Amino acid sequence: MSMEQKIAIELLSKHLFWDTPLEGIDIEKNKGFIVQRVLEYGLMEDWNLISAWFGIGEIGALAAQFRSLEPKALAFIVNITGLPIKNFRCYTTKQSMNPPWNY
Repeated sequence: MSMEQKIAIELLSKHLFWDTPLEGIDIEKNKGFIVQRVLEYGLMEDWNLISAWFGIGEIGALAAQFRSLEPKALAFIVNITGLPIKNFRCYTTKQSMNPPWNY
């Protein structure tokens, strides 16, 4: 990982990657992973960072391919991108069983 990437990853909130060593995250290779973590667990500052790095269009395209996404995160990305909710894979292929907690 380059020095610029390491600095960029360290700008994101620490709680986003509690289970992954920061050295193993590459901004280009792991775009989807980073975007999903920020959408589901990130702060507004994290969102501002990734939207500056990737752009709203690319974030929307990545999010449309996610197999799962929290309902609030899905609503947020649909409203920000303006894409129809039916374009999102996580909406059209919902799990058949609801999670034990649904809030």
